[in-house]
Amino acid sequence: MRYLFQRKEGGNYYVRLQPPGRKLIERSLGTTDLKAAEIAAADLIKQHKAFMYQRRQSRVARVVHGPWDHIMAPGLHKAEERNLNDFNHDCWPKIPEGGHVLATETTLTIIDAKGEIIGTQPNGGPAIYLTGADLGAEREFKAFDDAWAGKIGEGPIPDDRPALVTAKSQPDDAIMETYIKHTNQPEHRAREAREMWRIFRTVVGKPLRECTREDGRSVVAYLEDQADEPPKSATLRRRMVPLVAAVNLAIDEGKLKFNPFSAVVPDRKDEDERAPFDDDDVKKIRANLHKLEKSDQLLLRVLATTGMRRGEAFEIASEKTEDGIRYVTIGTKTPQSLRRVPLPKALLPHLPKKITGPLFTGRKDSASKRLREFMRDIGITDPDKAPMHSFRHRAANRLRRAGVPEDLREAIGGWADGKKKTSRKYGNKHGRGYPIKMLREAIDKIGF
Repeated sequence: MRYLFQRKEGGNYYVRLQPPGRKLIERSLGTTDLKAAEIAAADLIKQHKAFMYQRRQSRVARVVHGPWDHIMAPGLHKAEERNLNDFNHDCWPKIPEGGHVLATETTLTIIDAKGEIIGTQPNGGPAIYLTGADLGAEREFKAFDDAWAGKIGEGPIPDDRPALVTAKSQPDDAIMETYIKHTNQPEHRAREAREMWRIFRTVVGKPLRECTREDGRSVVAYLEDQADEPPKSATLRRRMVPLVAAVNLAIDEGKLKFNPFSAVVPDRKDEDERAPFDDDDVKKIRANLHKLEKSDQLLLRVLATTGMRRGEAFEIASEKTEDGIRYVTIGTKTPQSLRRVPLPKALLPHLPKKITGPLFTGRKDSASKRLREFMRDIGITDPDKAPMHSFRHRAANRLRRAGVPEDLREAIGGWADGKKKTSRKYGNKHGRGYPIKMLREAIDKIGF
């Protein structure tokens, strides 16, 4: 379904594909029947997926085992040959005085002065190196991995041999770790931040103090190249946040003077403008709600009656009460979104008597897919309407039409336009400036 779209007002389905670096492919499928459209588009979608898979694989760094790299050339060698420059002397076995080493392609056999075998060991091993993704200008070379008990072949190797390529540690690495610790990032955000730092090191591979905005744009271009479909500008800006914030912190602390990642994502005006569900849509949804599983019914009711984001609904794992009113605390997307939300009257009959564990489990994206399919099956096919967003827009409109003041609407929905609000500055952080009773009266105006 990610590639199929329907013209408005029940028109034909069409397939839309965007191979990176190529023109947008958009082709009508000549049918209003979804199943027929899936069949008609199957070959095009298959070719597109094969192209994207091959493209990703060509960029994946992987270990390649090269030709066997010998410690000693095959043949019979005396101990005194150790001073020759033809072999990797650091790895030579200890040869007793007057002894020899018989070297084959894969084995070294050590023989004493009496001609008796006193030991064997591997004669080197396969050289290994990485292919695919470029790991940057900073590289160190090793001949072998820890294939045997001790390290073999430590030290630099000749340039004409295959090598294992690894990125060197840099003092700049501490900048991201300082940011993660300083801002007390949760575990999943810390992982995202470290992954963005890895991408920066992979793509640019030079110290931050030497980076320019062109280097920042190179990181953005890499993120676009790695995506199955062209990412939205907002998605790219969100992924760049850890880099921007970490460097800003370093600038504040006097470690750097310039941020190469600031404002490097082009604004393509490509945000999806989602439409709110109207009254007719809500009537259809209520009439067909029984077709969903119980857990999905509850998720839909939570989204409809509160205007929460999908991720916020999945955060619910406990509740509190104030003045006898039940409420939950949600919102980790931004500092502005952290808030207390009273449970609306329309939702209470469908909730447990007390929330003592996660209200929703499973994958969030799977739940979104099930609700999208439900909407399609009951006849809500407008591509501008999506359950995870249109309920939120509906909630905002309902509160506005009911005359709820802007700052109170923000306290309920966690909306913000990026500017510091007076309502948040003076005693209303996280909605705590409003009593739960007032929030409850307002949120009940959303209804379902």
